[in-house]
Amino acid sequence: MPLMPLWRAGQMGVAHAVSTPYRDKRSHFDGQDLLEAGTQALGREGARDGWLNRLMQAVPGVAAETAYAIGRGDMLLTRGAAGIADWSPGAALPLSPQAERLIDLVMHDDPLFRDATREAIALSQASLAAGEARGSRPEGSAAMMRAMADSMTDAARGGGIEEIARFAAGRLRDDTRIAAFSLGGFDTHAAQGRGLSRALDDLAAAILALRAGLGPVWDRTAVMAMTEFGRTARANGTGGTDHGTAGAMLLFGGALRGGRVVADWPGLAEADLYAGRDLMPTRDLRALAGWVMRPLFGLDRGLVERTVFPGVELGPDPGLVT
Repeated sequence: MPLMPLWRAGQMGVAHAVSTPYRDKRSHFDGQDLLEAGTQALGREGARDGWLNRLMQAVPGVAAETAYAIGRGDMLLTRGAAGIADWSPGAALPLSPQAERLIDLVMHDDPLFRDATREAIALSQASLAAGEARGSRPEGSAAMMRAMADSMTDAARGGGIEEIARFAAGRLRDDTRIAAFSLGGFDTHAAQGRGLSRALDDLAAAILALRAGLGPVWDRTAVMAMTEFGRTARANGTGGTDHGTAGAMLLFGGALRGGRVVADWPGLAEADLYAGRDLMPTRDLRALAGWVMRPLFGLDRGLVERTVFPGVELGPDPGLVT
């Protein structure tokens, strides 16, 4: 129960029976696109940019370092007119001591780039060191590609989760105000008890690494963990669950009014399920995200409903942020 102290401190909360407007088709690709687009539907008008980028366009004084997409620079979530930086822990490149010294000399008079470059080199070396420990020291382009693939595999398995979270925390301690990254392992069609446990361990490790790395900034931070859809209400024949509709949104951070579950609970009786198989959605995930962001960024209600999440109705304030 590594996150229980956060719950008891009011720094963790749950919003349940929530979903995006996505219904019935249960495609990871379409569901993820709609989650990241933040729109009512997909299509020519629905998924050209992401809601995080539209948020950035509404915040005064935005620069490229204001937001980071970590691990996936191609996220629809961050696509759009606002400049957003990206960084991937898989981009591990070996540098000689002479090359590192040259970079340090070039960047010496620019503290921002100097410190960021030093951190990137350190993280890159950590990734390569992990590869060497497996006996895969990069020697040539083919070996380098294998080392980079191994590094990304480590991240998917959780080996890079804390590294990603530490990088995010380091940026958020400075001028960056938003960081976005994704965690896998939640598509538990079989043996859910085993697979879900690993995925939740990864999530807990990321949150605790963020809290440790942010220091006092944690008290002004809100973390939203959301998914493209929930799971079926019943287990299948292989001990897993299949693609569903409503699910849970997890919230963390010192800026939250946590220690509670926010939900219009629909029930799990046969008649209460969506299509007789899924948890019924009773709240729009986008509205809850909007209520988290409004006080943190000073956003007008109409701007959230028309621009950040076009077509959403925020409804009454659930009081998610202190």
